Amino acid sequence: MQYRKLGKTGFHVSEISLGTWQVGGKWGDPFSHETADSILNAAVDSGINFIDTADVYGDGESEKAVGRLVRSRSERVYVATKCGRQLQPHTNEAYQPETLREFVEASLRNMQLETLDLIQLHCPPTEVYYRPEIFELFDRLKDEGKILNLGVSVEKVEEGLKALTFPNVTTIQLIFNMFRQRPAELLFQQAQRHDVGLIVRVPLASGLLTGKFSPQTTFSPDDHRQFNRDGAAFDKGETFSGVDYETGLAAVEELKKVFPDQPTLAPIALRWVLMFDEVSCVIPGASKPSQLESNLQAAELPALTTEQMQAVRAIYEQRIKPLVHYGW
Repeated sequence: MQYRKLGKTGFHVSEISLGTWQVGGKWGDPFSHETADSILNAAVDSGINFIDTADVYGDGESEKAVGRLVRSRSERVYVATKCGRQLQPHTNEAYQPETLREFVEASLRNMQLETLDLIQLHCPPTEVYYRPEIFELFDRLKDEGKILNLGVSVEKVEEGLKALTFPNVTTIQLIFNMFRQRPAELLFQQAQRHDVGLIVRVPLASGLLTGKFSPQTTFSPDDHRQFNRDGAAFDKGETFSGVDYETGLAAVEELKKVFPDQPTLAPIALRWVLMFDEVSCVIPGASKPSQLESNLQAAELPALTTEQMQAVRAIYEQRIKPLVHYGW
């Protein structure tokens, strides 16, 4: 495992880390602490030292599992969680400093920790990025010893650029993958200039970039890949990176021709993300240990060639860019 600096946090984190949206059960399934413990401990055993969770994952059960892991291991494991998505309705007006404070304190109780390594605003409405009092709250929480760092999880490039104007923002979590390439333009450059770490989520485009899906693939009614394709429940860009499913399948077939010897595209897709030096870490999820093992294969792959990188870009330009590039 290789480690990279997470911006001005000063943390050195595993370049392949772990996101826990589906740890403990696939989307729509009941949370299993036994499954979560198995995946989380296997991750640390493999050298992963950065785990991303959120208070809404499994209605707090994911945070409890992550906290239990951290307390049970001797290794230094950095914990990032998120707050804000519990707000109903999830509007700018609902974001209030005291409410966010309550969320942070609830996360500390869930994980039975005294301090959070990183707390992230969880994809708030764009208007929140124009409210200094929201960001000032986290300076107070840091002074109180409840957090070490503040980050943001964003939907749009513009939100990330606005977040960079707040000096206490240390990380930006964003969607970046073969089907979502716009962040590599201005945002990556500006984040590096501000020494802000970049945490990449949805690197496999909700599984599309594994190459395992087909027109016949079905998803359960409770799976966001079934019910959120048009953004009915949350931002459309979170599901298949906003790419139309059939369009994505066609693009994946082109990608398979670029990497013909690979049994699955998943490690290649992760290695592609890590080709960008500005990226601090990538946080693919796993609903079972075998998926974690597949993700970790990316750490063993050689760098992609210039020709391969150009071929991926060409497929994006032709098939994907017109549909998603300016949406997020």
